[in-house]
Amino acid sequence: MKKHRICIEHELHSRSSAIIWNLISTAEGLSLWVADEVHLSDDTLTFIWGELWRHHEIKEAKILEKIKNSYIRFKWKDDDDESSYTEIRMVRNDVTNDYILVITDFTDDDDHEQLEAIWSDNLVRLHHSSGL
Repeated sequence: MKKHRICIEHELHSRSSAIIWNLISTAEGLSLWVADEVHLSDDTLTFIWGELWRHHEIKEAKILEKIKNSYIRFKWKDDDDESSYTEIRMVRNDVTNDYILVITDFTDDDDHEQLEAIWSDNLVRLHHSSGL
């Protein structure tokens, strides 16, 4: 089944490309807001939610492309849809010079609201952990 693309824009209160790039492109940065733990090995990101000795989930993603100070694009290894991916892009707002995160993701029709809620929660975690 072909998935549908969603796009979420979130304005950050930062003009520092280095800080934002670190938050979206490194295991340490992603573990502050996307998952409880993130590990990077070669071109594979391993995301861990929950505690290993209790209920937890582990998902792996292959990095498809990473352009410094621009975006990271990865694909979940368990996703059968060839055209889907997750992309986190940083874009400078020409008016304020602050950055905007543009998140592109793909979902089935019946999971649309759930995926948007997950990203909304992630963005709240980003704000709490970094102030952005």
